[in-house]
Amino acid sequence: MAKYCMEDVPDLLKDESVDNVPALLSRLVKSLPANAGNLIKWVIEVRRQEEGGSGLSKEEEERLILKEMILQQVRDTELFRLVRELQFTKQPCCSCSYSSDDDSFTRIAASVCCQGAALLTGNLSSKDGFCCRETCFKCVQVDGDGPKTVVTGTAVSGVNEQSVDMLLPISTLETSVCNSNSSNEVVKYPSRTDILTVLLLALHPSTWVGIKDERLKAEFQSLISTDILHDDLKREILHLRRQLHYVRSCKEEEYGDPVPQSH
Repeated sequence: MAKYCMEDVPDLLKDESVDNVPALLSRLVKSLPANAGNLIKWVIEVRRQEEGGSGLSKEEEERLILKEMILQQVRDTELFRLVRELQFTKQPCCSCSYSSDDDSFTRIAASVCCQGAALLTGNLSSKDGFCCRETCFKCVQVDGDGPKTVVTGTAVSGVNEQSVDMLLPISTLETSVCNSNSSNEVVKYPSRTDILTVLLLALHPSTWVGIKDERLKAEFQSLISTDILHDDLKREILHLRRQLHYVRSCKEEEYGDPVPQSH
């Protein structure tokens, strides 16, 4: 990521043949490091199945709603719409959207199941010793807010077995398994488009000073400005910008304030 921010992006922005936002986004996305998404840590809440009962507590519901709200705020941005169009241009079939063995939700759920089992049994050092035997989706009713999706899993380590619930946020652009007509449909969260959008928002505003075309520069800066974001999403983006600042500081001795007052 340090090399991408310090070398790759400035070189891309020197290309005067790029004269519109979709073309610039395409270049930026194609050149992202393969593990760029690792910068974003998204949190799934876990609980013991016997503790959870058949529904969500008020506190669990509030935390889930907050996550859903921030995800929806990402998807309400014009930048998300453009990145999404770019992804669908490359892969027009919805069922062919971004998927890989490393990033599939099934794999993520299995990993979280093992981490949660280790945490709930009080032995974090044993998480690699847990094996997720199975995961499945179920829906729980929330008063006044319809069904919510919960992923259940069972992890085993030797003779020890721990069943956990994983509380899954869903936004309006995702297909909820509660309403899905396909038993084979897998809900992935967050999507590749979410991650790409947040990564672009997290790049320091000074990154775009190198755009040669003044019209394109102004248009792109308006897309990534934190001034147009809701407060909750803005806090998340500024936090990620600080993390990128620390990553880059490994390569540079100093640079300016990673979180300017207004951009």
